[in-house]
Amino acid sequence: MPHIGLGRGLSALIPHISGNEKTKDLPTDTGAEEVLISEIKPNPNQPRKEMDTDKLLELANSIKAHGILQPLIINENYELIAGQRRLEAARLAGLKKVPVIIRPGKGSDNLEMSIIENVQREDLNPIEEAEGYQSLIKKFGLTQDKVAKRLGKNRSTITNILRLLDLPIEIQKGIKEEKISEGHAKIILGLANAEKQLGLYKKIIQENLSVHKTAEILKKIMVKKHIREVKVKDPSLIEGEELLQEVLATRVKISRDGRVGRIMIEFYSDEELEGILGKITKSS
Repeated sequence: MPHIGLGRGLSALIPHISGNEKTKDLPTDTGAEEVLISEIKPNPNQPRKEMDTDKLLELANSIKAHGILQPLIINENYELIAGQRRLEAARLAGLKKVPVIIRPGKGSDNLEMSIIENVQREDLNPIEEAEGYQSLIKKFGLTQDKVAKRLGKNRSTITNILRLLDLPIEIQKGIKEEKISEGHAKIILGLANAEKQLGLYKKIIQENLSVHKTAEILKKIMVKKHIREVKVKDPSLIEGEELLQEVLATRVKISRDGRVGRIMIEFYSDEELEGILGKITKSS
């Protein structure tokens, strides 16, 4: 699918006007005003780097027919905080002006707000979302926990998305282009070696593997690795591992350090975790 190198912000479709007509049907309590599109400066912290050409044209046609209702948000220097997709669609639709709300504040406040506004968009792909979180962490020295609180998300969600940036660039590009899903990517992360990650990535594409099938392949790889790395071990622990692996249908590792023992059960997807929990609770 063709893409155009434009930023993308809020994905809401907002009626405005076509051509050079004055704004119509704009709520009177928004505090919005009209400004020339040419005066609005691009947002340097826009997570979306590309935009689907067909969808952009669809939005432009809708704006021609119905206009815009929800204003864009800019700062006092006319830098865009939110609404990049609408801005580009309005430009394609031939509008000269768009409704905006000017939001005052310090540069750092607007910068943080701009990033947060954009990473909350549902139309970002996982890599763009991860880059937005990373930007918040680097630019403002925020911890993952603080980023999670600002965005109203679980910390584990932030951590898991950020891990995608550890993947080779080729795989990150594949995620952006929807060659593989986020579920596939999380399974690939189960391999520590970049070369092996790329190998599994290419296999997924070549064989059009589902997430479930990919998880099964990774499981076999990890079991083989475990067999190669196995050292002299208490036979009772090995027997316990084999028993649990047979029952749970996944790799299990049992270790003992003095009086403390540990059982590690591996899973590669949310569905597999649910299945394992179901087997454990059923047998209890």
